[in-house]
Amino acid sequence: MIRINLLPELKGRKAKPQYDVRAQALLGVGLVLITLAGCWWYSASLDEEISAQQAKKSDLEKQVVQLKEQVKQVSDFESRKKVLEDKNHIIDELEKSRVGPVRVLDHVSQSLEPLKVWLVRVAVTGKEIDLEGRAATNDDVVEFVNMSDGQDELILRASKNPHPKLIGRITIGLGEGITGWVAQERTRVVIPSNASDDSRFKFFHNLPEDRHQAFVSVPIMAKKEVVGVINVQHKRPKRYRPDEIALLSTIANQVGGAIENARLYDQMKRKALQVETLSLVSETVASNRLIEDVLQLLVTMTAQMMSSKICSIMLLDETSGELRIEATQSLSEQYRRKPNLKVGQSISGRAVKDRRPIIVADVTKEQDYMYPDMAKKEGLCSMVSVPMMVREKAVGVINSYTSVPHVFTSEEVKLLQAIANQAAIAIEHTTLIEKSFEMQEALAVRKLMERAKGYLMRSKKLTEEEAFKLIQRQSMDLRKSMREIAEAVLLAGEIDGRVDRQRG
Repeated sequence: MIRINLLPELKGRKAKPQYDVRAQALLGVGLVLITLAGCWWYSASLDEEISAQQAKKSDLEKQVVQLKEQVKQVSDFESRKKVLEDKNHIIDELEKSRVGPVRVLDHVSQSLEPLKVWLVRVAVTGKEIDLEGRAATNDDVVEFVNMSDGQDELILRASKNPHPKLIGRITIGLGEGITGWVAQERTRVVIPSNASDDSRFKFFHNLPEDRHQAFVSVPIMAKKEVVGVINVQHKRPKRYRPDEIALLSTIANQVGGAIENARLYDQMKRKALQVETLSLVSETVASNRLIEDVLQLLVTMTAQMMSSKICSIMLLDETSGELRIEATQSLSEQYRRKPNLKVGQSISGRAVKDRRPIIVADVTKEQDYMYPDMAKKEGLCSMVSVPMMVREKAVGVINSYTSVPHVFTSEEVKLLQAIANQAAIAIEHTTLIEKSFEMQEALAVRKLMERAKGYLMRSKKLTEEEAFKLIQRQSMDLRKSMREIAEAVLLAGEIDGRVDRQRG
């Protein structure tokens, strides 16, 4: 038997509504698009904000760089100021201690009484120190021989019996003669008689001291270095007592200290002058003075710093390839009128060609120097020629001459090179400014010409070429510049315009 049970139909129950799938899909796509649009707009806003912040960051970084440069300049200035103050302090201390050599001199004069000899003067001239002595009788001769700076030789600087033509001219090499042997071995020599028989003795044949019998030679020491030799000679044989020899050695040591003190004082003064000169050079180069005034100030300051007889600046004319004197502190008309030099010619021309400093010990004896007669007449001797360099290019030279033989140190050459380069920068800066002015002037003239041609083309019914030729012809006929003619045309046009407006 099969039974089928059927559920009764529920009355009043409504069927469930059917959702529209497409509408829901469209709604979802719309929401996605709106979301994407919002994201894009937000991303664009962020990009703009990031760009603005980056630009602001770049400006701030530039300001930081500028501030760092200013801080560096201030720091450099403070450092140089401190160095200068320290050097000035040392100079003040040395100035106070200058009484030391006077006391030494007095002590030396009193102590030399057993030898009937005394010293009366110690003088410092540049790098040379002169010691002057006096003797009670003609039986005593005192010589002072000092080391030449930077050379292994001694030069006669003073003597009891003056030799005007020989002082500063007699030289003795280390190990040469008794004096040279004392300087080399750093020990004294005592010869009571027959000094000329000693194997180390050297005859000069033009000094009366060659015939003296007794001889004492003592090295002058400063900081464990030999700076000179003191010789005491007697015409007759003399047996020097131990206390006399010890006294002379003590005197030599004291004189060495006085010499070192004087040299240190002179060195500090030169250092302070160099720092001051470099500072003034920087200020002069950075000023708004004309280039002619700048160069004239540079040679004046350089001559003072280098103790130059003549200091000059020669500039290179690239068109002719010649060097001409542009500035000098010398009042010599003969030197000022000196002819131009070709590059590679004479000392200055070689310095420009080789782009390196050239030092000449004596220009009157130098074959490459072209004006030895002029140098003799002006009293010129040593010379250094330094090229003025900017961007590895020589634009001229600075020449420094001395009136006496001088050995230029590497420090002096470097200092002069720094000044030469500063001068080259000033010249380059001026050249750029002049070119800028010329370009501005050319642009202004071109604008005036265009306006003048336009007026002529409108008022006279001319073509552009005809208007230009008209202005050019008027310029030639009236001997006026094109700018003046163009300004006159525009002024005439302005007047005609005003007259027409008044009539109308």
